[in-house]
Amino acid sequence: MRFGRIAHPEGMCFCVIEGDDTAIKCREIAGTPFTEPEYTGREWALEDVRLLAPTLPSKIVAIGRNYADHVAEVFKKSAESLPPTLFLKPATAVIGPGAAIKIPEFATNVEFEGELALVIGKPCKNVKAEDWKSVVLGFTIINDVSSRDLQFSDGQWARAKGIDTFAPLGPWIETDLECIDTTNLPIKAHLTHNGVTETKQDSNSNQMIMNIGEIIEFITASMTLLPGDVVSTGSPAGTEAMHPGDFIEVEIPGIGRLGNPVERA
Repeated sequence: MRFGRIAHPEGMCFCVIEGDDTAIKCREIAGTPFTEPEYTGREWALEDVRLLAPTLPSKIVAIGRNYADHVAEVFKKSAESLPPTLFLKPATAVIGPGAAIKIPEFATNVEFEGELALVIGKPCKNVKAEDWKSVVLGFTIINDVSSRDLQFSDGQWARAKGIDTFAPLGPWIETDLECIDTTNLPIKAHLTHNGVTETKQDSNSNQMIMNIGEIIEFITASMTLLPGDVVSTGSPAGTEAMHPGDFIEVEIPGIGRLGNPVERA
């Protein structure tokens, strides 16, 4: 099942996304994705609504330096000498598919980071790695937009990664946890610059240092995760600077595509 959140002609709602690329419909549910869906009877074709970020998290908990190829690319060190680390992105950074990433003047080297993300389905603390599926509602895509200049000048990452619009999320939540092989999952990002589209990220989750279960155990040993919270599992190599006028699209098979234009704030 796929859960989404949409803006429709009469307001906003959570919905179940059904169909394939040729005919997708959005069936409204009365509540949220964290309870058994109760259909209202209203539905819309996807082209008649606007997709929003599929969850409203209290926080985004992200793993940095979790892909060996990305550690070498950005930090110029081996993964053995620079292990994964935790950081937070605020809820105010979240935007949905198609919404603009807005770069302020003081951020001078802003890069995309296409990543696999998890949406938490229930409150959880001290979860064992082997039990991670019991607390995860489903998978989605996140673009962990990062201002490299601020990241390295500040020393800590809150400002570099927490700027408004720096967490595009979507297009929906895929709840079939068995349909996604998280040990061998292609992750791509396509950057359109000056009208030319190039694939920049073309990696695989097999580059992960900590796997999904280990990530959940690591995080919940320290903090409680709440329904709707997002866990970002790390960026593969291939990140590159974005500029106003560009368009960035992250693609993960079985989940979908998340595309956003880039503008000056």
